Amino acid sequence: MTIKLSSRAVARIQAGVLPVAIIALWWLATERHWVNTRLIVPPQGVLSTGWDELRHAEFYLGVAQSLWRDASGFVLGAALGVLVGTVMGVSRLTDRLIGPTFHTARQISLFAWLPLLSAIVGTGDLSKVIFIAFSAFYPVVLGTLDGVRSVSVGHADVARVLGFSRTQWLTRLIWPAAMPQMLSGLRLGLIYAWLATIGAEFLLVNDGQGLGNTVFKGRMAFNVELILFGLVAIGAIGHLFHQAANAAEHRLLRWRAPQA
Repeated sequence: MTIKLSSRAVARIQAGVLPVAIIALWWLATERHWVNTRLIVPPQGVLSTGWDELRHAEFYLGVAQSLWRDASGFVLGAALGVLVGTVMGVSRLTDRLIGPTFHTARQISLFAWLPLLSAIVGTGDLSKVIFIAFSAFYPVVLGTLDGVRSVSVGHADVARVLGFSRTQWLTRLIWPAAMPQMLSGLRLGLIYAWLATIGAEFLLVNDGQGLGNTVFKGRMAFNVELILFGLVAIGAIGHLFHQAANAAEHRLLRWRAPQA
């Protein structure tokens, strides 16, 4: 009896080959004592520690806190990014006024802003949300700017003949035409926002809540199992974000003609 698998099922199986191989090699290396098991801990120890964490409400409160910070910062940064990218794309004067400063500021490492933020607004949630918003802001601006500049002259002439108002120019011409690049920028912004969430929690520890604080707690206690469990949890949530962003992008761009 021949079992036929769909292309999606085959892709999922292929994607799982490397993680399974890594875990198998990890288990074998620790089981045979090829490595120092105080530093490279056995996978079953990580599973045990993870199970203990999952049994406590504190872990879920930390996840909720991280997701709240991530969502707040992303929404703020993305909204400002779409606004600034659109204005820079449609106005040459604004691009000349803002563009050089924007492109200079984005060369500064994001984590270099943390000392300034903590000095101005402290190490609480406000500084974390602002930092996350910064992280999402830059890729969204660049994606929106590229998308707006890609609007063809022919489409603009048609809109001008039809007598579009400024609102119609945005909602019926510019944003729909720029949507692919805007969504790419938003997807990158979502990824960077999650990375910034964990980084801010790890570096601006003040309340002990969040997935970044889980890793920090493991480091302070030299609990490698807890550190690895925190990393796995962070990666799993980031992967879910990636899948959700891809699904949303596919759904929003269904109107496009298929590529030849």
